[in-house]
Amino acid sequence: MNRIRCVFASSLLVFSLANRPGLGWSATAQRSDPTSTVAVGPQYDTTHVYVAPENVDAFVKAFLGTFGGTSTKQVVVTVTPTPSSTSSQLLQTPVGTVSLFGFKTPVPYPFGAERTGYLVTDLDGAIVSAKSAGADVLVAPFPDPIGRDAVIQWPGGINMQLYWHTTKPSYTAFQTIPENRVYVSPVRVNDFLRSFLAFSHGKIVSDDPHAPGIEIGRPDATFRRVRVESVFGKLTVLVTDGHLPHPYGRESTGYEVSSLKDTLAKAQSLSVSILVQPYSSSGRNAAIVEFPGGYVAEIHEVSK
Repeated sequence: MNRIRCVFASSLLVFSLANRPGLGWSATAQRSDPTSTVAVGPQYDTTHVYVAPENVDAFVKAFLGTFGGTSTKQVVVTVTPTPSSTSSQLLQTPVGTVSLFGFKTPVPYPFGAERTGYLVTDLDGAIVSAKSAGADVLVAPFPDPIGRDAVIQWPGGINMQLYWHTTKPSYTAFQTIPENRVYVSPVRVNDFLRSFLAFSHGKIVSDDPHAPGIEIGRPDATFRRVRVESVFGKLTVLVTDGHLPHPYGRESTGYEVSSLKDTLAKAQSLSVSILVQPYSSSGRNAAIVEFPGGYVAEIHEVSK
């Protein structure tokens, strides 16, 4: 999936370089070392958000108004290996980044099901590493105007996009690192964790087999919650039987803010709906919201 960054103004030159071996900022596939990390940093990883074209501007206004930050210029491009057309822009905030797409054509399969995009130093090496760790490749590498992309799937059905830029980007570090939130069944969670940890060279920072069920809308139950950290950023794995009330499981990212109350007040003033009212659990105050266009997100503050 195309990442529209500040370098898009030189996209024609970049596209030319992307198709000439040896001119990028990564090693070629022949020089890849699948045992080393291909991560760049959490500020280079994005949540993929798809909204109807008529909702794009309202989403941008609400998202940036809630979290702060800026947007790149909106462009209309083809970001898939088969014909399609979408508006595309990058929303960069102090607490997380969104790659925003407003498709003007039907969205080619399997695009739209990937929750996140990870920038890697070497796409070919990343594919080798992901496959050796147990991931499937749903979309083989393909060129876009500023680099190359692929879509992979982890055990448990978690889709993720990997991408590489011909020109190395440089972004400011986040004030707080967002968490990629994935829901996995008890049957597949160990396979997922083994695969993702092998690929990311991450570590488990907590594994609670009896996390409070209020965090998944079931206050009378408990569930397993695993938190992982790596150079890619934070990942929270929620292990459930799938008996989830709406909107749990729809949120793909959790954003950490300094004041949940103030953030929700700003959000509501911008037509953001609060789907789950604030609650306290495991050292956090959290809520779940829905932005114009249908994007669902968790927002939390660490309890003082």
